[in-house]
Amino acid sequence: MDVKKFIRDNFKHFNAAVLTEAAEGWVQHLAKGGKMFLAMAGALSTGEIGISLAKMIRKGKIHGICCTAANLEEDIFNLIAHKRYKRLPDYRHLSPREELDLKNAHLNRVTDTCIPEEYAIRKLQEKLNPFFKRAEENKKRFFPYEFIYQVIRSGKLEPFYEIAPRDSWVIAACEKNLPIFTPGWEDSTLGNGVVADTRKGCFKNFNFMKNGLEQMDFLINWYLKNTKDNSIGFFQIGGGIAGDFAICVVPLIRQDMGTDCRLWGYFCQISDSTTSYGSYSGASPNEKITWEKLGIDTPRFIIESDASIVAPLIFRYVLES
Repeated sequence: MDVKKFIRDNFKHFNAAVLTEAAEGWVQHLAKGGKMFLAMAGALSTGEIGISLAKMIRKGKIHGICCTAANLEEDIFNLIAHKRYKRLPDYRHLSPREELDLKNAHLNRVTDTCIPEEYAIRKLQEKLNPFFKRAEENKKRFFPYEFIYQVIRSGKLEPFYEIAPRDSWVIAACEKNLPIFTPGWEDSTLGNGVVADTRKGCFKNFNFMKNGLEQMDFLINWYLKNTKDNSIGFFQIGGGIAGDFAICVVPLIRQDMGTDCRLWGYFCQISDSTTSYGSYSGASPNEKITWEKLGIDTPRFIIESDASIVAPLIFRYVLES
């Protein structure tokens, strides 16, 4: 039995039913000529979401991405250092002393998985820094993802690949030349490294890196171009800046610029956040109508579940359609 048939036969109620409806809604949106934008928070790259997400990108099911800077860099960390990662199935029971032992071994823990600092983080920094320096010397400026694409296309990482490139979603995005928006890039390991290296004198300043306001300006142009003939859907994994930054491009264009544009044509969020305590990440999709992000007829879904389980199932459903 294929995954799509299994889901349709078994996922009929509660969150499972919403998963089925959201997946079928994605299929129908694409069938009408629409495109899909992915917003991804959390630590899904370390959770190896690339195994399923890379296929979605290569098959043309995703057309633009906004993610936390951690997701951008951690896909590449996994690509070049996977064999040296350490998995901790009993992570819930680690003592403070055991956590300190991991720190002293330079193993940075992400839930049940430790990223090896020397082989992942420092190695990628070493390969990226010459591209930063060259941009600075040539008075060129790029977005963070563009620097990542440059180092991928240079081939300088290939000798260090420890997983198949087919399972890297960033390599897939690079092949398709998809834009990857990373608002708040400074809130990342590589971003911290650039600030530290600049303070140490490796770079004169930060001018070689385009900032968040420029990313938003670029997103406006990208959105208007890609909604000229059909709408774009919005598939959000988690909450926070990855979703909030990207989805507000519509009211920015319509209200702040006074320019007409399409609303987002589909919306789905996988979330474990509650609609309380002022949590925008847990806000219901209907609230987005008041902000002029979605319309009253926009297909909208919220799946209150674990994204590491739900997202690959939806991706497989879409791929089998």
